[in-house]
Amino acid sequence: MSSHHFVKEKQEPALLIIGRTGWDFQELQSLLEWVPTILVTEENVLDVLSLGIKVDVILATQKFQQDNPQLAEEQFPVNFITVPTEQFLSASLHYLIQSGHNAVNILPYDPLDHSLLEPYLKDLDIVFFHCGYRYFAAKQGSIKKWLPSSSIQVLGEEGQFVEHQSPGNTQIFPIRYLTTLELNEGMQRFSSNKMFWLGTCLEFS
Repeated sequence: MSSHHFVKEKQEPALLIIGRTGWDFQELQSLLEWVPTILVTEENVLDVLSLGIKVDVILATQKFQQDNPQLAEEQFPVNFITVPTEQFLSASLHYLIQSGHNAVNILPYDPLDHSLLEPYLKDLDIVFFHCGYRYFAAKQGSIKKWLPSSSIQVLGEEGQFVEHQSPGNTQIFPIRYLTTLELNEGMQRFSSNKMFWLGTCLEFS
């Protein structure tokens, strides 16, 4: 992937690989298609590099950098962001905002932690992936999208009401934990009085 050394225009969503498990090369291939800026953590950098992928930013503790001095040379030019493990997510999102990115794909990310992402949505379009689902935010509290017959998940505040309009049917439901709906093919509209997330099966996204 030597083309990855070309200057990036930051028009494509960056890719943040936040964990060591919960992703595979097949998922990565589709997200790497447009040569995005790639951020990884010390937990997964060696796994990602073993796939022949050039990374741009490594979030790591001081100790990890001292124990792996070869990475700075092998991955030159690469940026190290030195932060404690618990700050990997916030530091990476701050970096993307400050460096002029508008969007990021995060892989993998626990849907139950969606509220941690929400303060950054005013500056970034965030999409995250988990267990075969692709989650995106209805920042203004409304999404209209054609979907095939499939299962979807709705995330938001516990008890938050969402209205769902589909061909021939309208329902209002409260969000409980991971709310899952079975949809028939057609145009679907979801709306609420505050933002929420919609998760669609990857094979249909």
